[in-house]
Amino acid sequence: MPVELSPEDFDALVDRALDGIPDELASLVRNVVVLVEAEPPDGEPRDLLGLYDGVALTERWGGPMMDLPDRIFVFRNPLLDMCASVEELEDEVRITVVHEVAHHFGIDDDRLHDLGYA
Repeated sequence: MPVELSPEDFDALVDRALDGIPDELASLVRNVVVLVEAEPPDGEPRDLLGLYDGVALTERWGGPMMDLPDRIFVFRNPLLDMCASVEELEDEVRITVVHEVAHHFGIDDDRLHDLGYA
């Protein structure tokens, strides 16, 4: 049975996951916005939990520019559908947020899988 949670309470889970990132890593995140959407975009798998849309720090060159921010999306409904309890949901939200932030640092899916975040 999927978990039922208000959008505001779900946003609070995402906020807690972001707050759980160690300060020494969080201070290195540059020009990134985290957005919660109900569903993945058209053309993406319906069970997609999160998505990093940007250029990883390891792929950037030159000085800081006036670029639009990279975006991390967390998709509420697929996460709610896959979890049977609020505790499981909180854990999956944390894993999803860490996974997408790791992409910002240039960590690929294979390495994230090895670390337990895929």
